[in-house]
Amino acid sequence: MKDIALLARPNAGDTLIPPEQPLEMPDQDFATAFRDHTAPQAKPQRQVALWRLIAFSPAMIATAGLSLVMQGWFAKDGFMGLEVLLLVLIAFNFFWISFSVSTVLLGLFRLWRRQLGQHVSGPDTAEAMKVALLVPVHNEDPASVCANARTMLDDLYAWGGQHDYAMFILSDTRDDRIGALEQHHVEVLQTTLPPGIRLYYRRRAQNTGRKAGNIADWVRRWGAGYEAMLVLDADSLMTGRAIAELADALARDPGAGLIQSFPQLIEARSVFGRMQQFANGVYGLAMAEGLAAWVGSDGNYWGHNAILRTRAFAACAGLPPLRRLVGGATQIMSHDFVEAGLMRRAGWSVQFMPWIEGSYEETPQTLIDHILRDRRWCQGNLQHLNLLAARGFKAVSRFHLLHGAIGYLMAPIWFALLVIWALIGKGKETSALEYFSPANPLRPSWPDMSEPRHVAVILVIYAMLLAPKILAIVAVRMSGRRLSDFGGAGQFTLSFLSEILLAILYAPILMVQQMIAVFRSALRLQRGWAPQARDGGHYRLRTVALTHVLETLCGLLLSAGIVAGLVSLWLVPIAISLALAIPLSALSGLHPPASLALWMGSRETFVRPQIIETAQGYRRAMAAYFSGQSAEHSAAE
Repeated sequence: MKDIALLARPNAGDTLIPPEQPLEMPDQDFATAFRDHTAPQAKPQRQVALWRLIAFSPAMIATAGLSLVMQGWFAKDGFMGLEVLLLVLIAFNFFWISFSVSTVLLGLFRLWRRQLGQHVSGPDTAEAMKVALLVPVHNEDPASVCANARTMLDDLYAWGGQHDYAMFILSDTRDDRIGALEQHHVEVLQTTLPPGIRLYYRRRAQNTGRKAGNIADWVRRWGAGYEAMLVLDADSLMTGRAIAELADALARDPGAGLIQSFPQLIEARSVFGRMQQFANGVYGLAMAEGLAAWVGSDGNYWGHNAILRTRAFAACAGLPPLRRLVGGATQIMSHDFVEAGLMRRAGWSVQFMPWIEGSYEETPQTLIDHILRDRRWCQGNLQHLNLLAARGFKAVSRFHLLHGAIGYLMAPIWFALLVIWALIGKGKETSALEYFSPANPLRPSWPDMSEPRHVAVILVIYAMLLAPKILAIVAVRMSGRRLSDFGGAGQFTLSFLSEILLAILYAPILMVQQMIAVFRSALRLQRGWAPQARDGGHYRLRTVALTHVLETLCGLLLSAGIVAGLVSLWLVPIAISLALAIPLSALSGLHPPASLALWMGSRETFVRPQIIETAQGYRRAMAAYFSGQSAEHSAAE
């Protein structure tokens, strides 16, 4: 790494922004189908149709089987409206659970094929492109952003290749003090870059359209000068090899409009962060492989660590205001899913390549930080319901939009099931619904959920929830990784069991919080899109308690019902989790002691990639340098 003292030398003449090269980016019309005449004719996806059959059919068959069994129980004394509702809710949830399992199984099959050398790659030749690396920032730590930028540019320079790269730090920062620091960091950093690598900085006066508007502004001002743009987040980190592989893949396929990588989570230090990082590193691979198989050219976009064909994006993905179901219009918040659907509608392929390694991002460090991010995502994903009828969207693009919304709508559905289950109790004699008169036609004849056959179904549902995690252990071996990459069999087992325990404890809390997020969005109480607390917020006990008051109340009521013999013992884990929501939330932000430094560690924890070490080194050096400059300035005054 270059000596940080080099940062002190005068600016070498680099400019903050290059001359503009405008590119038109018209807003799209959701009421009219659109085809980009420059998009090559799409190739048939024959094998993808088979993968979709393999992914969806088992989930549909399993859901139909469960529904038939439970329908027989409820139909014994005639169907009631509440029983029909309960059956529909159970079937709806079970389909998505089963679909996750079948996707993981498909991913295992794909990993097995790749292990046998049956993965088909594209041609080796790729034309050179000019690629812009875009880093949108909004009130972020300038030292962290510039350290990651410098690390990626250095790694690209060391890797080489035929493509020509330039990085743009695109600031939407509203705080003038942070904005001045951003510019100073970039000006100083420009003087130390390797030859041929360029870094630019632009800060908008108004952050119209938030991140989507930030990217669109760059496209309209400089997009004509670059064949491709690789969109990053403020906390993104990618190796030069990963960037070059994405650029090569886009260059080799003239029909590709967008290629999404699979970012791995890094730098988790808290209990909650480590849980997320371990799950992403161990369980995520098989799911990602299965997803890549059945989406084919109809993939999705997660808004970062992905490369896009600039002219295709400009021609097809301009976002208009979104009309609400009930009057007025609003800005599209979760823009990435919609942009992927628009590009696919226009004839460009959207691909997912989880096998490209070296793509990283960070994760929220506390439960409250995760909840705050989830509320923003919920607000954006529920908007997608307004676009399900948009003209020209592919069926799979509509599925992505629906799936994103359902991920949040399932929370109130699960909560409704929890309430109904609690009211059913342990049988007719102890049911909390016994206050209904037997002569009342609205009174259902509930099955006794303590019967062995009913308990067996409950166990099947629990097993399906755990199946993706258990199957993912097989994926570790099939992906060429070893248990030694996770600290050995003993350490891996401890981490695996810890993650499952914590996931069980946090799942009911997240269910309630996602239900709250749904109602906040529906009632338009969720406003703004505040920056994420990258290092984890520090919250007082009063804030934690107020955040989790509903879960605590629900947990205490459930616990009282269990003690009184009115509620099934099967709800004990949920009752404990909800009743202990406040201490569990406080636990989420704790940093384990040094003796547990490798607990719940992913592969990147035990064998840290060099790019992460380099980024951390630059971060420390930059912080020290600018801190010293500030001290000198204060002394001079």
